[in-house]
Amino acid sequence: MSSSTAVPGSRPIAETAPLSLCALEPRVPADRLVAEMVPPPRFDSVRFDTYVPDPAQPSQIEAVKVLDAFTAGLGGAHATGTGKRKWFGGKKPAAPSGPRGVYLDGGYGVGKTHLLASLWHATPAAPSLKAFGTFVELTNLVGALGFQQTVQTLSGHRLLCIDEFELDDPGDTVLVSSLLSRLVEAGVALAATSNTLPGKLGEGRFAAADFLREIQGLSSHFRPLRIDGEDYRHRGLPDAPPPYSDEQVTRAAYATEGASLDDFPALLEHLARVHPSRYGALTDGVRAVCLTEVQPVPDQSTALRLVVLADRLYDREVPVLASGMPFDRLFSEEMLNGGYRKKYFRAISRLTALARDAKGLVAQ
Repeated sequence: MSSSTAVPGSRPIAETAPLSLCALEPRVPADRLVAEMVPPPRFDSVRFDTYVPDPAQPSQIEAVKVLDAFTAGLGGAHATGTGKRKWFGGKKPAAPSGPRGVYLDGGYGVGKTHLLASLWHATPAAPSLKAFGTFVELTNLVGALGFQQTVQTLSGHRLLCIDEFELDDPGDTVLVSSLLSRLVEAGVALAATSNTLPGKLGEGRFAAADFLREIQGLSSHFRPLRIDGEDYRHRGLPDAPPPYSDEQVTRAAYATEGASLDDFPALLEHLARVHPSRYGALTDGVRAVCLTEVQPVPDQSTALRLVVLADRLYDREVPVLASGMPFDRLFSEEMLNGGYRKKYFRAISRLTALARDAKGLVAQ
């Protein structure tokens, strides 16, 4: 098909070919990882008063009240920004008593990230003294800076927000538990979201008993706050559009400025060659992602990489137009019933929302 071919009643295909994510291998310097620890673009303007609780879920209303009170209590927290505390009289102050953080537990789509970002925005401190990132981004930061440098970098902060707190292996459990313990000792307040209560982290994944002690120590830093409800991304909304044809997706990619176009299996292979910490940079400047031949992911490692990409696309509000199978058939029944099931359901939920956003890209 010629790049300038047109079909009566449709938009012509542009002369310039769309981007290919498979052709990109971004490099992300460590200082960018630190500077980007802020709420993602989707949550730039969210606040407590823009959160719309489900009237049928009292826990959502209560969560806003608790978090608002928690924010007010951060006004007196330290904010030196140096990563080092100054102690007078030669004595180190006593470690704060009681939990130094809140932990938002609930299913996907109940607005946990909205509330966490609202907490970040409401905290009375300069952006450089507040950090916001996913659990994966936090572990990537440690990998880039080293443990001691990460402790020094974050110890001067007033607040650290961790979204989608997931402990996928014992090594990450020990790493993050040690990091948060050091930060709490330095006076940093913590806030986190997850689909699992702190004391239940690790259940259904690997051998939870092998690192239960670390999990219990970690949970002591947080006050659990349960948030019930249905997935707001689909509450009262029509079903996601069915997959389009390869031709429709290709035409939309050529007709949309800043769109990418990739074969889905090839993209999955490419993700294995790019570290997940770079998936955000992979989508820099991309205004729409167009995928052909979507099919079930072949294995769990591939599936978990796709989850990270789905999170980055959702954070950046990048619509996803696809042909092949619908997104609710990406993961096998075994995956959806396994230890990572909540991650997979979150990815389906977010990709479905992005597919709904992409409907306008297809010529009617």
